[in-house]
Amino acid sequence: MKNITIDINEATIKNYVSSLRPENQEIRAQLDFGYSYDGKVIVLYEIRPVWNNPKEIQHIEFAKIRFYKSRQEWNLYWMRASGKWELYEPFPKSTHLDNIIDIIKEDKHGCFYG
Repeated sequence: MKNITIDINEATIKNYVSSLRPENQEIRAQLDFGYSYDGKVIVLYEIRPVWNNPKEIQHIEFAKIRFYKSRQEWNLYWMRASGKWELYEPFPKSTHLDNIIDIIKEDKHGCFYG
């Protein structure tokens, strides 16, 4: 049963990231989106060339979602300008990953997409 839950969560995040990705391949070379997921922590990031060295590709993290098994809840974090993760106080946690994704999509306070 555990693997099914992980697969559903990964499918949810994969679908969301796919919806962000530009369709045009030329645009993807300049701006794309990706994620990492280890079963409990999801990190969303932009993929783009370094401004002064276009051959070097960088991943710019903008959201982190962590699952706490003991509480059966997801916590949402945003990346501060200082480079430190901070709990997203307007809506910091949910028992449903879909709710967290909706909060990131809405980005009411400009913390995820600027």
